[in-house]
Amino acid sequence: MSDLSLIQYCLIGLIFIWSGFVRSGLGFGGAVLSLPFLLLVDNQPQVYLPIIAVHLLFFSFLTVYLNNRKALKLSANTATNSTPFSTVDWSYLKYALGIMIIPKLIGVFGLITLPPALMSSIIFTIVACYAMSYILNRPFSSNSKTLDIIFLMLGGYISGTSLIGAPLIIAVFMTHVAAHQLRDTLFTLWFILVAIKMVAFIWVGIDLQLLHALILLPCAGIGHVLGLKIHERMLKAETKVFFRVLGTVLLIISGIGLGRVLF
Repeated sequence: MSDLSLIQYCLIGLIFIWSGFVRSGLGFGGAVLSLPFLLLVDNQPQVYLPIIAVHLLFFSFLTVYLNNRKALKLSANTATNSTPFSTVDWSYLKYALGIMIIPKLIGVFGLITLPPALMSSIIFTIVACYAMSYILNRPFSSNSKTLDIIFLMLGGYISGTSLIGAPLIIAVFMTHVAAHQLRDTLFTLWFILVAIKMVAFIWVGIDLQLLHALILLPCAGIGHVLGLKIHERMLKAETKVFFRVLGTVLLIISGIGLGRVLF
């Protein structure tokens, strides 16, 4: 990143503000909705994935810790004899991880061995599929145990390759985890999956870009705070138009990105 222009640095900062905003506002998408833009500015997925991973570890831990602390205080004040409330559904989380762990490791291995151009092509193609699902208002959904397992395995693999498997995973979790536990259960899952990827990065000697992650942390922090402020409003508001516009932009960006990589 040292040979980038000032404009590129500014664009990267804005994209990380967007990444933090999406992550805290939606509970997912910090990678899938920002990585295509980053790759258009500077096509180096093995540079930006570690930075996104570091930010996700930090903000997911912070969010779950603060929410559980608040929930424990509330339960202590309202029902001292009841079982302490957790904002994480640990039971289903353990079940899902048992299905996802092997595909996740296979995906991590694919990231390490595939050339950057091919990895970028895979990322843009996956994001284009997600974008079409948003545009058509037909998000990925799961209504059977077999489909649940398929989605979790595919989501784990894609998460291992590029950290953008969230829509498939969420399609399953939304049907099995209570709404008031979904957000923090997903954050805990992202923390575990990203921690596995970070260990793999360290094992093979990939630069974690810790300095750049620290420099960009305030940008992600600004977005995180803004996302928290609108999270409750988005839950109550009509979001179909938002996702269609977002999907259209992502589809255009993915098309441009694929064109640059292929031609």
